[in-house]
Amino acid sequence: MEENQLSGNPKSDAPKKNILIAILVIIVLVVGGGLIYKFTENTKLEEENALKDKELDQAYYSLDSIGGELDKKILEISQLGGEIDTLVKIRAQLEAEKQDFRKRAYRQIAGLKDKVEGYQELLLNQDEEIKKLKLINNELNKENTVLKTEKNELNESLRDLKSNTDELEEKIAIASRLRIEGMQILAVTDRGKEREGEFRNRNIDHLNIKFNINENKVAPIEGKDIMIKITAPDGNVLFDVAKGSGSFKFEGREIFYTAKKEILYDRTNMNLSFLYNKGSDYAMGRHMVDVYTDDYKMGSGSFIVK
Repeated sequence: MEENQLSGNPKSDAPKKNILIAILVIIVLVVGGGLIYKFTENTKLEEENALKDKELDQAYYSLDSIGGELDKKILEISQLGGEIDTLVKIRAQLEAEKQDFRKRAYRQIAGLKDKVEGYQELLLNQDEEIKKLKLINNELNKENTVLKTEKNELNESLRDLKSNTDELEEKIAIASRLRIEGMQILAVTDRGKEREGEFRNRNIDHLNIKFNINENKVAPIEGKDIMIKITAPDGNVLFDVAKGSGSFKFEGREIFYTAKKEILYDRTNMNLSFLYNKGSDYAMGRHMVDVYTDDYKMGSGSFIVK
């Protein structure tokens, strides 16, 4: 009997073992279930965080890309002459938001997505603005081309007009020149007797050179210097300052005249005469008498001394 008590009763120990095993199984199930739940929750949280990070990165890069596109639009609109002040302010705001982007909470993702969409819509609107500006610039270019063509045509017309005016002025200047006719060169003796044509030195006390200045309705009414130049057979001009000789410009060079008179020309026929006393004998041969005014020749004649 004592032996049975020391060794224990196998039948009475079996239920205790079963209860212990059951408790251990429950503990394992509870602990294991908790671990599995925590593992599942952690995995799900990591996946959500990864998704949020991906969405944040995508939104950030979209803002960065939009910023670059907006810079291009600003440059293009500026080159086309459009208004860019508002866009520059928006670009600065976008850059500030981009720089502060990483500091924002995940709950702002939806708001940022809305902003991205708003900026994208803004870019689309600017595309429309660029199209309008391009159309306006094309029209302006066409107008400028037309204006340049008209300006060139006007300049060409002005050049033609100036050329015609210069040509007309030249014709008027030529038409307004005075001409002489009926020149007579008379040798006057000391007794007042006149000879014409050929004469000897003994018959020449002085010369009387007469001619008629023709009527010219185109010529201006003004004072004129009428000069005669008597050229001897040897080519020298009869010249004596004491008798009123001098010089003037003719065809770009200085020439001498023998005598000069000042007249008032009134567009009508005028008879003019020069009395010239050489004071010494004339050379034998033909002498030329040329009449000038201003910078042109009015006419000429000659006489012969035998």
